[in-house]
Amino acid sequence: MVTAAVTSGGLLRLRRGAYVRSAHWNALKPWDRDKLRVMAHFESTGGTSRYSHVSAALLHCCPVWASGSLVHVTTQYSNSRSSAGRDVRTHRFPLTEHELASLWTPDGREILTTSMDRTVLDCARILPLDKAAVIGDYALRKGASIDTMRHLLDESLTVRGGRRATDLLNVLDARSESAGETRTRLLLRSFGLGMFEPQVEIPTREGLFRADFADPEAQVIIEFDGAAKYTDYKPAADVLLAERRRENALQELGWAIFRIHWKHLDRPGELRQRLHAFLAAHPGTQKRPRPA
Repeated sequence: MVTAAVTSGGLLRLRRGAYVRSAHWNALKPWDRDKLRVMAHFESTGGTSRYSHVSAALLHCCPVWASGSLVHVTTQYSNSRSSAGRDVRTHRFPLTEHELASLWTPDGREILTTSMDRTVLDCARILPLDKAAVIGDYALRKGASIDTMRHLLDESLTVRGGRRATDLLNVLDARSESAGETRTRLLLRSFGLGMFEPQVEIPTREGLFRADFADPEAQVIIEFDGAAKYTDYKPAADVLLAERRRENALQELGWAIFRIHWKHLDRPGELRQRLHAFLAAHPGTQKRPRPA
């Protein structure tokens, strides 16, 4: 019966003994598919593996952006049957008690993972800085600690990737509230625009406005516009109307607003030119030297 469903396309086989309805799979976001792959590995291996790196980040509910579909496990021993496979990457690192964590399925089964702090460091070792920062910023908001991560890094017996992990810790900021805001912050930094601070509160006649990024001296706001910003909590029309009112109130106070969409982040050279042109045209930026 299962074989017939796979053959007909109604079911998709993720691993031996782990299947998902094709209609459900096709409706999932890429990161939700990756998490489902981890859970398929958990179901098919009896929960004996300790998930780490990107897989642990997914299980800790961190946002994971375009970081691959491999299942990551960490062991101090040679590959076991449960951790081997073409879709599995096994890391052999020593783990201390403070680097271990457990999560639980809805039916009460234990899922072995690395701690949130260790997970961030491990992701830094294998991912580009911006992708690791998306995970790290979220981890800070959920209780991870820069001091704890620095301590783990200092005490770690793992040398590989240590410099990359240090570089990540130097740029993490819990004030960024989404993957898009994290990427925007890192790009602004690379553009030499470090004067833009995250989550700046500005009083207006329409109430308190919290800008994603702002330079109060120049009175310039940079907003990252993700679709969820307008659809998660209220009808989109109501949110857009309120946004327009706040924007008008800000402009009356002399603020200029530059909006960035997700697609712009993938074209940093073009974004840099547009942003510098915008800043050059705004009178408030004359108080500062023009960015190089």
